[in-house]
Amino acid sequence: MSNPGPASNFKLTACVADHIGDRADQQDRVAILTSPHHPGTLMALLADGMGGRSGGRIASDQVMTTARNLFQELPDQGATARDILGQIATESHAVIRLTAIASEKEPHSTLVAIIVQRNCAVWVHAGDSRLYHFRDGILAHKTIDHSYGSQLTPEGELVEGGPETRQFKNILFSAIGIGHELRLDYGQVDDLRPGDSFVLSSDGLWTYFSEQEIGVTVQKLPVREAAERLLAEARTRARGYGDNLSVAIIKLETPDRPAASGSA
Repeated sequence: MSNPGPASNFKLTACVADHIGDRADQQDRVAILTSPHHPGTLMALLADGMGGRSGGRIASDQVMTTARNLFQELPDQGATARDILGQIATESHAVIRLTAIASEKEPHSTLVAIIVQRNCAVWVHAGDSRLYHFRDGILAHKTIDHSYGSQLTPEGELVEGGPETRQFKNILFSAIGIGHELRLDYGQVDDLRPGDSFVLSSDGLWTYFSEQEIGVTVQKLPVREAAERLLAEARTRARGYGDNLSVAIIKLETPDRPAASGSA
């Protein structure tokens, strides 16, 4: 999709893609939403459901339903983008917790979501689905996974990607539907310009790539082609043991110049 947006010096191009991988059921959900009331604003979000075959799907579906409902309130209720993102997370968390009690399942889901509005982008995440912000193909921001492996590294106790962290990589301490207290981390960029791009990815995809590989792929290719290239390469590298994969890509590009009128 392409969205020029008013009062911006760029146009937005965006797409989503997913693949079931080598699992029996697709529990990832990914979407890009636009608001008919607010041209130029979009939200991308990704939810990786967990908790058994049906539990994970229930959780990620609930995140999507909540997001679709609340995003429409952005222009009408005077809420900020951060407010809406926080509401999506907390309301999804509450409903999924109630579902867990009623169904005797343990549904939960990661969440990573971003709203791009005028020259600003705001994002939120819980779990180990990631957001990458690249500027001219170079990493500018990356979310930190809410897993025990990632949280051990800032103090220098373990090296990220080493054998000690790999055993903790998939153990989450925060996600939508886990525990009473939900941890949410936010990020923001206030000076968006052409050359910026955002990639939202489930761990089924990002685990097979370096940050540089993702950044270069997204910079060089149109969004649809970049998404398809990443999915295909992840499937190859998984060698028949891949998880569900999902990705959303947003690129900010220089607007097309209008054709010159008149004769020479």
